[in-house]
Amino acid sequence: MESFYTIQGEGFYQGRAAYFIRLGGCDVGCVWCDVKDSWDAAAHPSYSVEEIISKALNEVGGNAKNIIAVITGGEPLMYNLDALTNGLHKAGFQINIETSGAYTLSGNIDWICLSPKKFKEPLPEVIAKAQELKIIIYNKSDFAWAEKYAAQTPSECKLYLQPEWSKEKQMLPLMIDYIKQHPKWELSVQIHKYINVP
Repeated sequence: MESFYTIQGEGFYQGRAAYFIRLGGCDVGCVWCDVKDSWDAAAHPSYSVEEIISKALNEVGGNAKNIIAVITGGEPLMYNLDALTNGLHKAGFQINIETSGAYTLSGNIDWICLSPKKFKEPLPEVIAKAQELKIIIYNKSDFAWAEKYAAQTPSECKLYLQPEWSKEKQMLPLMIDYIKQHPKWELSVQIHKYINVP
């Protein structure tokens, strides 16, 4: 769908230089999705792995050292990511993925950020390998949803609660109180939306 060089605006790698590769196609269908244009894969052009990597290297100035390549969507695991991730590694990128976990893992991925959705639950194999769990808080019932998945992730998995953007002012006070009472969780806010970068 798109690719761009920016900073990671949320989660564990917040503030790090990041090259985003957003793949078109998603059947999870979150009502509050902020990239609904990504859902229809056919609405976007196709590129070869070589073209994607060449563009990535060009946009980061030819040197990928210390730069994260974030594969996101849509739902990126709808595709086999072996060739793309191998090529990105060869180019020098660290590879992170943002996924709902609803599809089988593929590719050589350094960091798995799992953001499960109620509309299509994640597979146990993805939950078991998650290094970051990011739960979007849209209403009060989402705290229980968060705990359901925190109990299934590895003990070293980083746990984040992130307000859904349109409900941020309403939900943040509740989230702050919740984190104070449950300090295993950390707050993630979408700083890219505050500083107006992609």
